[in-house]
Amino acid sequence: MAELFIELFSEEIPSKLQIDARQKIRQMLEERLQKKEIQFNSSKSFSTPKRLVFVIDGIPEKIEQKKKVLKGPKVGAPQVALDGFIKSNNLNKAEIYKKNIEKGEFYFANTKPKVINIINEFEFIIPEVLQGYSWKKSMKWSVYDLSWGRPLKSIIALFNNKVINFNFFHLQSNNLTFADETNGEKQKKVNNFKSYLSILKSKNIVLDQEKRKIIIVRKFNNICNSRKLKNNFNEKLIEEVVNLVEKPNVIIGKFDEIYLKVPQEILVITMQQHQKYFPLFDSNSKLTNLFLLVANLPDNKGYIKTGNQRVIEARLSDAKFFWDKNKAQNLVKQVGKLKNLSFFKQLGTFYDRTQRLRKLASLVSDQLNLNKEKVEIASSICKADLVSDLVREYPELQGVMGRYFAIEQGFTEDISFAISDHYLPIGINSDVPKKPISTAVAVIDKIDILVGFFGINEKPTSSKDPFALRRTAIGLLRIITENNLTIQLKDLINYSTALYNEQNVKFSNNLVVKDVLIFLRERFKNLLKDKKIRSDIIEAVVSSHTGDDFLALYKKCLIFNKNISKDICKNIIGTYKRVSNIIDQELKNQKGDIMNQPESFLFKKDEEKHLFNKINEIRKYFSSTKRQESYDETLKILAEAKPTTDNFFDNVIVNDENLDIKKNRLKLLQMFCKTYNNFVDFSKVEGA
Repeated sequence: MAELFIELFSEEIPSKLQIDARQKIRQMLEERLQKKEIQFNSSKSFSTPKRLVFVIDGIPEKIEQKKKVLKGPKVGAPQVALDGFIKSNNLNKAEIYKKNIEKGEFYFANTKPKVINIINEFEFIIPEVLQGYSWKKSMKWSVYDLSWGRPLKSIIALFNNKVINFNFFHLQSNNLTFADETNGEKQKKVNNFKSYLSILKSKNIVLDQEKRKIIIVRKFNNICNSRKLKNNFNEKLIEEVVNLVEKPNVIIGKFDEIYLKVPQEILVITMQQHQKYFPLFDSNSKLTNLFLLVANLPDNKGYIKTGNQRVIEARLSDAKFFWDKNKAQNLVKQVGKLKNLSFFKQLGTFYDRTQRLRKLASLVSDQLNLNKEKVEIASSICKADLVSDLVREYPELQGVMGRYFAIEQGFTEDISFAISDHYLPIGINSDVPKKPISTAVAVIDKIDILVGFFGINEKPTSSKDPFALRRTAIGLLRIITENNLTIQLKDLINYSTALYNEQNVKFSNNLVVKDVLIFLRERFKNLLKDKKIRSDIIEAVVSSHTGDDFLALYKKCLIFNKNISKDICKNIIGTYKRVSNIIDQELKNQKGDIMNQPESFLFKKDEEKHLFNKINEIRKYFSSTKRQESYDETLKILAEAKPTTDNFFDNVIVNDENLDIKKNRLKLLQMFCKTYNNFVDFSKVEGA
C-alpha cells in the first residue's frame, strides 16, 4: 500500500480561508477516490499560514478493472451525445455496437479487463480537485490566470515516493519544499510525508495545527502560573492565532498603566480584535497592563516585543482620547443626534425609536409595578452612545459605553445598567438582564423591533432571517420566563403599533398584533424543546392556551413534563383517554344538541350525579385564582377525579336504550373532557 502526499505552498493565507480549504480539499480528494473505486485507509489534512498539506495512506499502487458493459445514448440521439460517450470512456468508434432493449435501440461498448496504475489517475484527479475548489475570497497575481486564496508558489505531489506529473496553470508539480523561505534557503527535496516532517522539524516548524494549539496553550499557562495571573482564554482567538503561525512562540508584553483608567472592555477589545493579543488578569479578575502575543519567530533580541508594545500603546492612546472626549458629552443632549442615525429605511431613526420606547416605558412600568420615571429615563437615553466615537470605532461596545457614560454623569446604577443590559441576551447561552429596570427596557426594546419589522412585512422565512427576529423573540421570551414576569404582551404590542402609526409608519394594528403573537408562540415552542420538554406536552399545553401569559405556559409545561411519568399523571391521562375514547366512538356520527350541557333531571344513577358534581367542583377551581398559583395542586385535583370516573364506568352503561339518556351521558363525558382540556389539551398527549 502506498501514500499520497500533497503540499500547496503559497503566500500567507488568512485563518478562516485556511480552515475551509484544509477541510474541503481533503473531502474532495476522498470523494474522487471513492468515485474511482480506489480504496484508502485514512486521510489527514494540515495547514500553516503558507502550507496546505494532505496525506492519504493505504492506497493500492495498482487496481484491476474488470470487464464492464457500458450503456450509451439512444440510437438517433444527436452526434454530440455519442461523441461524449466515446470520449468520457476512452473508447474508439470500432468498439461501439447497437443493441435493442426494452426501451429501444441503444449504443453499447464492452470494456476489457485492465490494470490501472494509480499514479496515472492522480495526474488527472489532483488538478481537477484543485480547479474545483472554490475559495470564499481569492486573488490573481502577476500575469497568471490562476485564482487562489493567496499567490500559489509551489505544488508537491508524491505517490509512493514518486512525483505525480501534472501542470496546474503556470505551476508544475514537483518534490521540492520551501523549508525556510525567510532566510533565502533553496528548496529541499522531499521523498514522502515522513521526510517532509523531518525537514520541517529541523526548522522548528510545527505542521499539525492541533499540536501548535497545545504548544501555545501550554506556554500561556506556564507564564500565567509563574506570575499568578489569569488569561480568560478566548477560544475563538486561540483558533485564529494557531493558523497565523507555524513556529509558535509566546511573548509577554506590557503597556503603560495609565491606560488602565480606560474602561476594561475597551482595552480588551482593542487587544483581542485589533492586535490578536491575549489580555492578562490578576487573581481578582481585574485587568493588568500585561498581555500575551503569539509570534511566528523566536524573539532573541526583543524586537518583536518592543514593536508590538509600541503598536498597542498607539492603539490605546487613541482609545483613551475618545474615552476622555465621549464621557464628558451629556448623554441627554446626545439623544438629539440620533435624528441623523437611521434605524431602518421604513422605520425611522434611532431618535424615533427612543421616543417610542419612552412611551412604552410608561405602560410596562405599570404592568411590572416599577418606578415609571426611571424606566422612562433609561428608555430615553439607552441608544445615546450609538453616536459616540467609541461605539463607531467599536460597535460591539454599544450599550456598554452608554453604561460607563451614564455612571460618569451621575445617573443611578439601575438606569446606567439598563443601557447596557437592554441588549441582552445576545446569544442562545447569553445571560438575560436581571435588574428590574433593565428587564423592562429590554422587553419594550424587543417588542418595538418585532412590531416594526412585522408591520412592514419584513418577516423571517424558513431560510432567511436577516434582522435576527427569531433571536429577538427568543430573547424576549427568555427574559419573561427567567425573570418570572407576568406581562400583558398583547397590550404592549398593540400600543407599540399605535406609536408607529403616530410617527406615520402605517400598518394594520390588528394584523400585526396577531402575527407577532403567533410568531412568539412558535418561538416559544422552540424554547421549550431546548429545555428537553416532550413535543406532545408542548403541543398539549400551548394549543390549550390562547392568551399572552407565556410565564404561565412555561410553568405549566415544566410541571407537566416533570410529572408525566409519575402515577399522578398516569392516572389523569388514563382517565381522560378512557372517557375520550368512548366519546370518539359514540359521537362520530352525532350532531346537533349533543354538544350542549347535560340535564341533571335525566340522571338516573347516583354515579352520574357524583361525576357531574366532581366536574363542577373542578370548574369552580379553574375559575378561581388558585389555578394560577400552583400547577402541582391542579394536577392533584384532576387526579382526584379518577375514583369518581371509575365508579361511573363500573355502574353506568353509557349506551342506554333510551336515546335521551344516552345523549345526556355522552354530554356529561364531553363536559368532563372539555373541563380537563382547560388545563392542557390531553388529546395531544401521547401517553404517560
